[in-house]
Amino acid sequence: MAEPTPRRNEPRLRPAPLLFEPAEAASDPEHFFDLESIDDPRALLARATELTQAFRAATDRAVEYQAIAAAQLADPRRFDRLTPAAIAERAEWTEDYAKKMVEFGRDLLRGVDSSGPESLG
Repeated sequence: MAEPTPRRNEPRLRPAPLLFEPAEAASDPEHFFDLESIDDPRALLARATELTQAFRAATDRAVEYQAIAAAQLADPRRFDRLTPAAIAERAEWTEDYAKKMVEFGRDLLRGVDSSGPESLG
């Protein structure tokens, strides 16, 4: 399981950068961030671990932005607000998950230290 996402008052770790791959490399199904070209198992483990941490950090951050967007879309002050069911349909979530994401997003917008997306399960 991924480590909890740091909150606003905690510094974020800077994982290895995720660089976009050239089109010709991306078209090769065996190519993945040049890992297939690393022969040394120690170097392969190190780079694969960096990528894993970067993807986890990116996932956590993206989930936070999803939650913020869900909270903004459900804001009762919006004339065009969406219901949890409509948000769930757009994001391909269950309605219960959408409700939890709206609450998580509201906590993030208020700056409250919430339990994070891992508790949304």
